[in-house]
Formats: sequence, structure tokens, C-alpha cells
Amino acid sequence: MRGFETGPMSANASREMFGHLTDGTPVELIRLFGEQGFEARIITYGAAVYGLMVPDRHGALADVLLGEGDLAAYEANRRYFGVTVGRYANRIAGAAFTLDGRHHRLAANNGPNALHGGIAGFDRHVWQVAALGIAPVPFVTLSRLSPDGEEGYPGNLEVEVTYALTGGTELSISFTATTDRPTPVSLTNHAFFNLAGEGRGDILGHVLTIAAQHYLPVDAGSIPLGAPAPVAGTPFDFREPQRVGARIRAGHEQLRFGRGYDHTYCLAREYQAEPRFAARLEDPGSGRVLDLLTDQPGLQFYSGNFLDGTAMGKSGRLYRQSDALCLEPQAWPDTPNRPDYPSARLDVGETYRHTSIYRFSVA
Repeated sequence: MRGFETGPMSANASREMFGHLTDGTPVELIRLFGEQGFEARIITYGAAVYGLMVPDRHGALADVLLGEGDLAAYEANRRYFGVTVGRYANRIAGAAFTLDGRHHRLAANNGPNALHGGIAGFDRHVWQVAALGIAPVPFVTLSRLSPDGEEGYPGNLEVEVTYALTGGTELSISFTATTDRPTPVSLTNHAFFNLAGEGRGDILGHVLTIAAQHYLPVDAGSIPLGAPAPVAGTPFDFREPQRVGARIRAGHEQLRFGRGYDHTYCLAREYQAEPRFAARLEDPGSGRVLDLLTDQPGLQFYSGNFLDGTAMGKSGRLYRQSDALCLEPQAWPDTPNRPDYPSARLDVGETYRHTSIYRFSVA
């Protein structure tokens, strides 16, 4: 549905003004309502999930996502709170790759490497509301055109992301993209979760399970060293539920490189036809549980290592190290330079697809 008016839509979805960027560009807020007070708040700047209101075991609601206090802070800072990341999530070594014999130089924004789409990735743009509806479930679809050559990537890329409440307390995020030239694509959402509630302490006591037997060790610049390594016998083994903080300070070289966890877990060697279980996050205090399902081959686990007290959050509190964590389904890092990794290449006539499901419950 296109061309509808700004304002309340129904009891299940609404659309309102969030603010204006310094150049006057309007930014909108979409609210999708589920059961038991569950609510997803989406802003068109960065196609970001601005908030998620989730009930605890007693029915009390809390926003479980970190976020900037207002739009001006989103524009002034780049902390990736809840945003859509692209054209390529994670890092590409040397900010360059060769595709079909042609060398492509990218914008380097993480030392010599390209990170999360470059200097002005998808998170730094205002997306268009392409559709908003309540049937069969509350949803919003946001879109943008990433033009040929943006941040050095080839091809005009037409992108859509749909946020839908596919269950009473379940948010589904689905990405699609098409191109007019071969190009690498890996999109994800960069939500920072704290199931106790935003601004309510750290996540070191959260209990995490990740359905992966291998992860990708990295160098000091967070570029994968090579083949996946077994998690068995290392602090990276979350096949059985473990407290996030139980081994985060173990004397492991990989934890020193990332200042904690900031690594890709290898869920599969190929993209899946349907989302399947990837991770579970539990907060013993509130009883909130998050099950993450995805069709992607990788999951980046980041333990909030670089939250340094400079961000004033939505609650008016400063965010500090490990006040949240990220679970980012995506392709493996640096795949354009790694033919031994699952390919992230998108060809003309194909459609890139990525669906991840964030299913909340209580224990």
C-alpha cells in the first residue's frame, strides 16, 4: 500500500513523525503492536529497530534494545544501534575485492578495511516506507536504492526490508535485494539486546546458547585468519547454555583481539531454505527469553566491548562495556576475498533473501 497518510492506522500499526535531520529530511516512526504489550518501533533513518517492548515473566514491559536518545544523536554518532547494515555486513579485508576480473576499491572505514558498508552505509540513509499493513499480520516494508558505485560497490541494488509481527511476541525481519550487475551482498540488523531492559545493567549474567560447532578466528584487525576452528575446549563454546561473562576474561588470544567476543559463528556452509534455530538468549532475572532463527550461514556474536560511556541512551543513562550484546545473522566476513567461504555473490536475475526471526517468551 503506497501513498497513505501519516498518522494512526489502526490498533495494530501506526505511523508518525519521529523528527527531521539537519538538512530537513523527515524521519518517520512506525509502531507495530502484538500481544501482551509487545511492540516493535521502527524508524526510517537506517531502517532501524528503535525499540522492542517485551513482557517479563510477570507481564511487566521493558524496552530490550539500546538506542540513541533522539534523532540528533543518531545523526551525530554512528553506533549502529538497531540499524540495517549493508551493502556488506562485517568486514572486507583491505577494503577491496576482485569480481569477474575487475578490481573494486571500497571506502576504508575500519583501519585499512571496509566495515558495515563503508563510510555512509545503509545505516546512514533515510529509507522510504514502501508498504504498511495489518494483514495477515502487522508489518512495514522499507526500501532504498543503493546506486552503482556507492561506497565502491558495483551495481544498482534495489533493497527492501520487511518487519513483521509473525507471532504475538515475535518479530520477523526479511531482506530482499536485486541488482543490475554482479555484486556481493550481506545484510543484517544490528540490534543491541539487554533482556533485563535498556539501561538496566550489563548482560554478563545473561545465558547464551549458539548452535555452532565452529567459529572464525581473526587477526588483530578482526579479519578471519582462514578455516573455521572448533569451539570445543575454548571460551567460544556455547553449544550448551553458558553465562556470557563466565569466560569472557579468559586468557585467550582471540578474546584479547576483540576485547571480548566479536566473532562469527559458522552455523552452516550454505544458506538455508528456511530459518532454523541459531541461538537462545536468557535473562534469569526477568525471565525473558529470545530464540533466534535464521537462514543465514553465519552469526556474529558481539558482547558490547566498545560501549565506553559516551552514549546517552533512551533512558538517560550512559551505556558502558557489555551493557548489551549483538547477535547478527549474516554471511561470513570477507567472503568476496575468500572463495573457500560460502559465497555472498548476487547476480543479475537473482534475488538476495535473508529472513531472521526473533521469538520472545518467558521462563
